[in-house]
Amino acid sequence: MSNAGEVSHGMAQIRANPRLHYVSAGEGDRVIVLLHGFPQTWWEWHRVIPSLVKAGYRVIAPDYRGAGHSSRMPAGYDKRTLADDVRMLLQDELEIRQKVVMVGHDIGLMVAYAYAEQFRDSVSHLVVMDAPLPGTKVFDDIRLDPRVWHFAFHGARDIAEMLVVGRERQYLQAFFNARIYDPSALSQDDLDLYKSAYSAPGAMRAGFELYRAFDQDVQDNREALERNGKLGVPVLAVYGAISNTGARIEAMMLEVAEDVTPLRIPASAHWIAEENPAAFVEGLLQFLNQPQD
Repeated sequence: MSNAGEVSHGMAQIRANPRLHYVSAGEGDRVIVLLHGFPQTWWEWHRVIPSLVKAGYRVIAPDYRGAGHSSRMPAGYDKRTLADDVRMLLQDELEIRQKVVMVGHDIGLMVAYAYAEQFRDSVSHLVVMDAPLPGTKVFDDIRLDPRVWHFAFHGARDIAEMLVVGRERQYLQAFFNARIYDPSALSQDDLDLYKSAYSAPGAMRAGFELYRAFDQDVQDNREALERNGKLGVPVLAVYGAISNTGARIEAMMLEVAEDVTPLRIPASAHWIAEENPAAFVEGLLQFLNQPQD
């Protein structure tokens, strides 16, 4: 298993609950926050973190509530609540006061947007990776695509849990393979790690609850857009060459942001940070190094 370089692990108490596990690496005033997707943990970023540290960034990669070593709560899986968890981790636990680069993939995209929308003065750049954003027209279209059958399946409370319990590894293997360009990008060790995380008591239920909150996310995002208008920060919209979302992610983000730059990652599908981390980091750093008005 490849490693993520020198990372430190921490556990932060958020309110009375939950506890959030996170890793950090690097140092300095330039901070990048990496938010993983489902069915992953902070480990999604293990091939990206060393390059960002080498480029001079301090990297924070949490397991959001319900995932990895973070608390598996009975509720609170709407993305605004998850974003507020991250805010408390950064500001209260880590005492980060400067603006951060917020990066989110898959479910993490939804949390990253919710963070940038709620805490606009705390974000310098937003990077969103290969997923539909609830509340947009693109989300409505993709939700009806047969290739995203898992939206409906995960939404079937109790049924999904009943059918997956005891078969977590098989389910995760099939889930990854259906959305991958390079099957070798995820090793057996990687799958074992994710299987261990999502076969823990309550973990798969927590993952499914992320999807069951989509209707609330749709309402929250539409109301926020009407109330506050589009985001003003620079947005990088990243997609894999053969992903389901694809180039529509640019149009999607233009629904909610003024300044959007698309980035197509070759030789990748949905699992960009693991399939082609070098191309992703190159494009990310180029975006971050552009002069700002």
